[in-house]
Amino acid sequence: MNQFLRTEYLFGKEIMRVFKNSRVAVFGVGGVGGHTIEALARSGVGNLDLIDNDVISFSNINRQIIATTKNLGEYKVDVMRERIFDINPDAKVSVYKTFYMPDNSEQFDFSQYDYIVDAIDTVTGKIELVIQAQKANVPIISSMGTGNKINPMKFEIDDIYKTSVCPLARVMRRELKKRGVQKLKVVYSKEKPISPFYDNINCECDSPYKIVPGSNAFVPSVAGLIIASEVLKDLAYIKN
Repeated sequence: MNQFLRTEYLFGKEIMRVFKNSRVAVFGVGGVGGHTIEALARSGVGNLDLIDNDVISFSNINRQIIATTKNLGEYKVDVMRERIFDINPDAKVSVYKTFYMPDNSEQFDFSQYDYIVDAIDTVTGKIELVIQAQKANVPIISSMGTGNKINPMKFEIDDIYKTSVCPLARVMRRELKKRGVQKLKVVYSKEKPISPFYDNINCECDSPYKIVPGSNAFVPSVAGLIIASEVLKDLAYIKN
């Protein structure tokens, strides 16, 4: 039995072999990254590297595909790895319990990847990831902000310098321009962030002054699936 047969009907045997032999690194296994990985695994991508040092918490359950009440406290990369094996026992999965930042970028040989997905939250880490990917001449796609948004229809794929509205994209444009980065494929939303209801700030916050963005099950997931679509199309050399 071939669990990827329906996908093969769309792409053909040759492209399915491309997917099987491709190695994709996903940095960040959260609401966006988790759904990206899920779609890549279900599309037959045979080699996946998962990078995230976080564990599953109760507040992840509303939007992260791997988060349930049964795996609280477990490392996200470990849970995601086992999920991939349940989908494709023949997959090769490497996990890194790492919070990616400039001071640990040397841990990764970016030249070994066919594609890199940036689904992390910190601007410093995102910028370093883009720089290292482009230095290694490896394609990368970066997720912009999905918090405090409720309309999944507002997402677009474009170059970072053509983005608008998204506050994270604005910061990334400024910082990447300073560093001479000329282009970057991103998924971003033109929806203006809404103001969350903070009437009942709970113990998820380290202090009353920490701002935690609102989130849901249908915005980060859509961003993740869009990213997976772009990765697969690029790997298959399919142009829009």
